[in-house]
Amino acid sequence: MRKPILRVRDITDAAPRAAFDRLIRRAVAGDGASPFNDQALIDAEAGSRSLLLAIAPPESPSAAELLVGAALIGHGELEFVVDPEWRGTGVGSAMLKEILANAPPGLLAWAHGDHPASRALADRFGFERIRTLLQLRMPLEAAAATPVRSADITSFTPGTDDAEWVELNARVFASHPEQGRITIDDLRARQAEPWFDAGDFLIARDGSGRMLGYNWLKIDGDHGEIYVIGVGEPGLGLGRALMHAGLDRMRQRGVRTASLYVEADNEPAVSLYRSLGFTDHTIDVQYRGRLAV
Repeated sequence: MRKPILRVRDITDAAPRAAFDRLIRRAVAGDGASPFNDQALIDAEAGSRSLLLAIAPPESPSAAELLVGAALIGHGELEFVVDPEWRGTGVGSAMLKEILANAPPGLLAWAHGDHPASRALADRFGFERIRTLLQLRMPLEAAAATPVRSADITSFTPGTDDAEWVELNARVFASHPEQGRITIDDLRARQAEPWFDAGDFLIARDGSGRMLGYNWLKIDGDHGEIYVIGVGEPGLGLGRALMHAGLDRMRQRGVRTASLYVEADNEPAVSLYRSLGFTDHTIDVQYRGRLAV
């Protein structure tokens, strides 16, 4: 095919957003995973990442535009997808070549699902694999015994707990390149999402009410995700208690499958999750482009 045309579009405009969302749904149906993470989408809506749409050159002046791929780029990071029907036609290579021509050295790129095509593109364009993110899953039986829940684990209160949670989250994930930089605005953007339920945001406190840890759940139908879990003082068993509380909450909500993401090299967390019954489901890989010499 001829080289696709890359066009910058405003993600808040209705028409390009609708086309972008349709493309994501097609990719999820084919791949079983979204090509874009939540933070990339929130950044794009806030204007700190650019939306690029790849349009197939029209066969005639009157022909309708055909969206064959899309990318989000910003904060030194790239995520992109090619429509499943257009894979293997050179669209991905053409998109990546044009993006890299205007990108800084060392661009980071996520491959959600670690697909062979992503690995081939990484090799072709000189990207090195630097991070591996595991998605683990476990089935939840509706009739499972309900664990005893600590009276010190309560629900998040929007507007009251925001600042304290952002401070604790930044401390817990100080060395994490994405989670540790979440702001109050980012938190409130998530609170505005249709899936947000304050009752699914579990907070552990000490006797004085100080926030010690949290387990934020993202529940959609019969699937529940441990969206983010953090503990301010590791080694006290609070992480396991929060996990049990979260799984209990999921059962109460009718969830049949629980999932979570964890860095592959975070051995204590991986060990905890496996001990609870989680097993491997998919792998996400972050690549880094060539650095300046």
